Amino acid sequence: MSAPYEVAVRAEAQLGEGPTWDPASGRLLWIDILGSRVHTYDPVSGRRSVRTTLQHIGAVKPRAGGGLVLNLRDGVGLLDPDGGFRWLRHEPVPGRRANDAAVAPDGSLWAGTMRYDEAPGGGTLSRITGDGTAEVVLDDVAVSNGTGWSPDGRLLYYIDSPTRRVDVFDHDGGRVANRRPFAAIEDGAGVPDGLTVDAEGAVWVALWDGSAVRRYTPDGVLDRVITFPVPRVTACAFGGPGLTDLYVTTARVGLDAPPPSAGSLFVVPGAGKGLAQPAFAG
Repeated sequence: MSAPYEVAVRAEAQLGEGPTWDPASGRLLWIDILGSRVHTYDPVSGRRSVRTTLQHIGAVKPRAGGGLVLNLRDGVGLLDPDGGFRWLRHEPVPGRRANDAAVAPDGSLWAGTMRYDEAPGGGTLSRITGDGTAEVVLDDVAVSNGTGWSPDGRLLYYIDSPTRRVDVFDHDGGRVANRRPFAAIEDGAGVPDGLTVDAEGAVWVALWDGSAVRRYTPDGVLDRVITFPVPRVTACAFGGPGLTDLYVTTARVGLDAPPPSAGSLFVVPGAGKGLAQPAFAG
């Protein structure tokens, strides 16, 4: 089924990604990976801002003490409230860049990477604590993408896009085990990209080249499809004061004749009820 959507921010992002609600500021954060930009949007006032980063960026998340944490091409950096930047963990790897990231219930950042050529095994998923200590959780990844936790924190949902699956792990204290398929995306429906988990434990999945976001119940049953007028739907997250509005990022990279709204930020008002997301502990 379709749902009424609106264009929240009309933009031409090359690779719009990573919508994240920042409750402290009442703004939605999102990025353009290849444009090296961090966007903010205040749905109450309509105010927007754009900040250019020093290199390609895979994700941006709020920090507990103010400012932002950035998953950048060459590592994880911190943006302080006064605008100052410093590296938390600097580890450049030629041919590799950052991709999607998420903050776990304990405040650690689970940061994904991938090779620009998307070579199998060229990416990782790492857990980074507030002091910069890093541990590789998965080291045989092609395109590390959507990451999220169940409402009780006991399950981790994860997407390595070329697998065409959402997988689920048991999660306990930063450790994962018992990887198994949660939902498979059939041929012709697009490729799974970003995800978010709602307050009922359902998993919402953005479909690259699928023009849609899907909702799967906690037992993996598809129960809702929201379609959009652009093919490359990249990620989704709940935001707004009540966390009831679903924000959806899109891309125009690689499209010979992109639709006018490709690269814009969409919103589906009243789509559901999201989970409050923790801020990074660093």
